Amino acid sequence: MSKPISEKPPYRAVITGYGSFAPEKTLTNEELAKIVDTSDEWITTRTGIKVRHIAAEDESTAFLATEAAKIALAQANLNAADVELIIVATITPEMVFPSTASFVQRSLGAKHAWVFDLEAACSGFIFGLSVVQQFIESGRHKNALLIGAETLSKITDWADRKSCILFGDGAGAIVLERGDNKGSGVIYSTMHSDGDCWEALNCQAYGSRHPANKPLDDPKKTYMQINGRQVYQQAIRRIVETVTNCLEHCNLTIDDISMMISHQMNARIIESASKRLNMPSEKVFVNIGDYGNTSAASVPIAFDECVRNGKIKRGDIIILVAFGAGLTWGANIIEF
Repeated sequence: MSKPISEKPPYRAVITGYGSFAPEKTLTNEELAKIVDTSDEWITTRTGIKVRHIAAEDESTAFLATEAAKIALAQANLNAADVELIIVATITPEMVFPSTASFVQRSLGAKHAWVFDLEAACSGFIFGLSVVQQFIESGRHKNALLIGAETLSKITDWADRKSCILFGDGAGAIVLERGDNKGSGVIYSTMHSDGDCWEALNCQAYGSRHPANKPLDDPKKTYMQINGRQVYQQAIRRIVETVTNCLEHCNLTIDDISMMISHQMNARIIESASKRLNMPSEKVFVNIGDYGNTSAASVPIAFDECVRNGKIKRGDIIILVAFGAGLTWGANIIEF
């Protein structure tokens, strides 16, 4: 958690570039209905999703991340060789090791950056933004590239209609640079976790508990497992708590907020949380219908689309919020 507002750091982490990338291939609800027993009406009513992007066989997580990063760097007018830190938030890494960020660094030619992956599921980008915030506020770095990227289609059980309707692939990226503490930038971040509820969202193979050299007791453990009811209840509760905490800590009200950009997990969850917060619908950005749930990529994709569509402008105060496996949840308040 960052320092209280009363203890202003000498610098702020300012977003100077943003970009996103989604695979060309798409999968509509109608097409999905030919694979599993479902329908467009059933999916739309329960999730708000209409279509999702699916990575081609030769489109890896690092590829998607790199494409989004190129756009963000160009938008910030920052040369890759000048990037000091790269963080990739993902639960679908390029491989066990090295990190996905290592491949992104290589593709970009960012030879002077140190890099690593951050794994906090759907909250990964939020957590990553807080990490970058600390490095820039402390004066340790002048800039950083933060990416959320996923190829969830590669760990989706396409025979399970409860889960396969939800997920899509994509990547989003932002460039953050050092600015003074009186202007725009990340104002506050808060993060939380609860490992007791890990079974609500998980993908168990192949780690040290279920290593690749031993047969699985259940082949389905190679895919994502979801307890929908538990996730629904926890997500609404944690989003409301976290946004309320941010507002109170920063002495802000709903009227001060121009836009809330939530992790796009389920349109019903976002709507329910927004109503409990008394957040007007015009202040809640939702694009899950066009992408599905892209985990750590969903917040930066939504942010990029929100800015490019003119939904937010420089000087606006926005909230980024997410909830995911772990369980993990958190939020960032940003003066854009």
